[in-house]
Amino acid sequence: MTDPDRAAGAVVGRAARRFRPGPDWPFVVLLVGFPLWWLLGLSELLVFVLVLPMAARLVRRRRVLVPPGFGWWLIFLGWMVAGFPMLFVDAPAGVPGGGAGRIPVFGYRLVWYLACTVVLLWVGNLDERDLPSRRVVRLLGWLFVVTTAGGLLGVLAPHWQTTSLVEMLLPKGLASNEFVKSMAHPKAADIQNVLGSASARPTAPFAYANSWGSNFALTLPFFVVGWMGPGAGWRRAAAPVVLVVSAVPVIYSLNRGLWICLALGALVLAVQLALAGRAAVLVALGVTVLLGVGAVAVTPLGTMLSERLDHGHSNGRREQLLIETVRSTLTGSPVVGFGSTRQVQGSFESIAGGSTPDCKACGVPPLGTQGHLWLVIFSQGIGGLIAFLAFFGIQLARFWRSRTPLQGIGTMLLLFLVVQLFVYDTLGWPILTIMAGIGLMWRERWRATGALAPDDGPVHAVAADPAGAALPRPRVLPVGGRPR
Repeated sequence: MTDPDRAAGAVVGRAARRFRPGPDWPFVVLLVGFPLWWLLGLSELLVFVLVLPMAARLVRRRRVLVPPGFGWWLIFLGWMVAGFPMLFVDAPAGVPGGGAGRIPVFGYRLVWYLACTVVLLWVGNLDERDLPSRRVVRLLGWLFVVTTAGGLLGVLAPHWQTTSLVEMLLPKGLASNEFVKSMAHPKAADIQNVLGSASARPTAPFAYANSWGSNFALTLPFFVVGWMGPGAGWRRAAAPVVLVVSAVPVIYSLNRGLWICLALGALVLAVQLALAGRAAVLVALGVTVLLGVGAVAVTPLGTMLSERLDHGHSNGRREQLLIETVRSTLTGSPVVGFGSTRQVQGSFESIAGGSTPDCKACGVPPLGTQGHLWLVIFSQGIGGLIAFLAFFGIQLARFWRSRTPLQGIGTMLLLFLVVQLFVYDTLGWPILTIMAGIGLMWRERWRATGALAPDDGPVHAVAADPAGAALPRPRVLPVGGRPR
């Protein structure tokens, strides 16, 4: 081979290496292209596809490390599967029959839980070379930007909607199913009668207004750290603009759960800054909050906020639904629940009541909705609830001191989850985001102690916690694959 040929070959080789996708490509594709996937109706379905290469990479490892308390999560998943026969059992206060029709929804929820599990283990087991923490934080911060843009679309063009590619390809009967349509049909907002008249609540790029609020809160910590922290580059100049603009859809969302999360986040951040002696940053945070409150107070947003707090008309119905959910579970299937939700017989005023084309509000949501906590209670019973709460409780107990930005993100996500469990159905992108945050802070803790070497290196029997305490040996799942 001549020298020019060698030079050309070297150039081609370098180009091939440059454009070869790295191990993090599934996460990059999923989040960078999120607006496009939403418009195509693929934003949720694509998750199930892209976790497959993540799972394949885990399987090829000699062993898979798992976070503290992971056994509780496995118990929860097993409890859910064990409750499958309960889909065919009638629940007290629920509409009888229809067991086979509940299987697709049960399968959909199970696949989501499994996808979130894969993301947790994938983030936690890949090292910084293959999956830099900064990249994960910035990508989820990008999702906050997309959520803010979708919220603005819902405010400025609330009636906008379009038919996605998925809807075009699906059979007409399936595409018109309300459950399928909620996932595959892009729309800007839900038009609801919350303040006594029709008002638009932003949903884009998610299915529901509450989903928008949940994802806004859970991606905000990633945005603050990734787009305003050290090394943010050009993002630092854009971040304040995005935050100011985001206040508009936050108010228009009329989302009290979101408002509580934001207030809690500001309070926790203030306490952490005070304990760390960051007086200058604490003062800057206080000034920012005061300016934001003042700006809202002197604009129409303040009037809207006040009216939303005065209109709690859904509180009574929500309270009755939760009481009936718990009562039905305890009297019908307290141990394993009923596998999935159930439609309520009639309404709370009459057994013959229910929603009508002229009065959608006359009906009530299904038993096991209006909060993920109630979904777990009704679907998996008290046993499933204990396992579910134990897993997330252990994560919060381990990392609540938040000594690093990644631990701060993870702790904030878990605190937001405590609020959202009571008011949001968080299965889907919210739980996936939380699992990614847990994976980051768990991986950082073990890497910092030297307990884990990159890519299946030897594991020491005991490692020292940065606080000085001893850390137990990390759990390992043998998954096969050829030893290296």
